[in-house]
Amino acid sequence: MSAQGRDEINVLKLTLHGRLVGYLAGYQSGRNVLNFAREFIEDEKRPTFGLITHPQFPRSNTLLTTPWAKNLRLHPALSNLLPEGSLRELIAQGLKVHVDNEFHILSYLGEDLPGALVALPMQPDDVPDSLLFAHGRAKAVKFEKANKENKFSLAGVQMKFSMKEKDGRYNLSKGDALGDWIIKTPSTKHKDVPLNEYTAMTLASLAGVEIPEIKLVDLNQLDNLPQINLPAEQQAFAIKRFDRSGDTRIHMEDFAQVLVKYPHDKYASANYEQIGRILYEYSGDNLTDVQQFARRLLVNVLLGNGDAHLKNWSLLYADQTTPRLSPAYDILTTNVYIEDERQFALNLGKSKNWYQVSLTNFQAWADKSAIPWRVIKPHMDEVLDKAKTLWPAALRDLPMNEGHKVKLVEHWQRLHEDFRF
Repeated sequence: MSAQGRDEINVLKLTLHGRLVGYLAGYQSGRNVLNFAREFIEDEKRPTFGLITHPQFPRSNTLLTTPWAKNLRLHPALSNLLPEGSLRELIAQGLKVHVDNEFHILSYLGEDLPGALVALPMQPDDVPDSLLFAHGRAKAVKFEKANKENKFSLAGVQMKFSMKEKDGRYNLSKGDALGDWIIKTPSTKHKDVPLNEYTAMTLASLAGVEIPEIKLVDLNQLDNLPQINLPAEQQAFAIKRFDRSGDTRIHMEDFAQVLVKYPHDKYASANYEQIGRILYEYSGDNLTDVQQFARRLLVNVLLGNGDAHLKNWSLLYADQTTPRLSPAYDILTTNVYIEDERQFALNLGKSKNWYQVSLTNFQAWADKSAIPWRVIKPHMDEVLDKAKTLWPAALRDLPMNEGHKVKLVEHWQRLHEDFRF
């Protein structure tokens, strides 16, 4: 608080597709408040900021007219845009702020966030008087200038960076240059993770899962990486950003944002039935999306992927307003790294054990999601047919660690008889 007894605030201006969404005020105490702009609230054709603010979503106008106030951590709609784990620690260390001081981390990363939201620091003179009065005649103060070198974003527990590709080289995105690839460097904890993910994503694609372009890139193709420890491995995993099309941003939100959950709740606060119901009720092509969702659920069982949590499913708003299931990402065989792992991330038809789950569980999932089983069952059959006929030969030629290949084949043989091969 200033000497005159007025609270001092930094202010971020939030825009979506070039249109004003609102203002995020950050107090020195760590309190932060998001106020939506009147013009955004009253525009029935507004771009979708999040599913809960869509005009057709229950109580959306009430949510928009009520300030979203939090302490230290931002509202989940914004908090989930930020990195987790080691990458967050690296950024916080560079900014000299606490890892939970999400307002300042957002202000630093605000030009290249996941999706289409842009958060830019405001000069005090540009802050509307109406906002200052809404905050009890607070005083807007200038941001302390942050070093913009090594700017990166995207959430996740791996070290992964938003990078711009040019002539076969990959650079950390800077300023107005939007990153068009997500690059995941090798893990210092687990062996050959990039090779694992490339293999699992390729197998998923062979079973009819929609994926973006992927590739393995040599580490010597990556420029301007921050000082991080890397193992003696030669390649990183690269996946094309589906929230970018050239210089155009495409908005998206993960299901932690959709369900208003913080990242630390991504494993325990929901189930696959909730995701299925939301897709079936709100997707612009609900049948296609729930069928694709079911394919991915089964593929995760077949691949031993225990990490398909809330943040690894997203909605994409290609037309700026209508939600669709995004392409798949972050599919890998996790049970080669976790001793005796046997559970996927969320409940599926009252089960989390992939050695017990059967078609009966999938039918229970469809019933609880209010999705007709008759439109799902043929897609289950097709996934199984493609996996049995295409995966064994493909696996031999894919770059997964040989020991991991052996464990994956053993996993197939331990599954319920409905899925075993």
